[in-house]
Amino acid sequence: MKVGERGQVTIPKEIRDRFGIGPDTEVEFRLIHGSIVLKKARPKLTLRRWKGRCKENFSALGYASVDKFIDDVRGR
Repeated sequence: MKVGERGQVTIPKEIRDRFGIGPDTEVEFRLIHGSIVLKKARPKLTLRRWKGRCKENFSALGYASVDKFIDDVRGR
């Protein structure tokens, strides 16, 4: 396999399939003992995605807000 003139290489399909690498998957390069290692990057945690997910659970416990729950857990 050769590196293209813009520094690009193609990851073989078998490897992409095995590790779930598809379009828009972020990867990172690391130097380990003189070798270049390509690793699938961890997905970035965006809080916007999680906003409101616990509302029903906290309501079922009798809390109107997460702040009140945290205060109770901390004994305030």
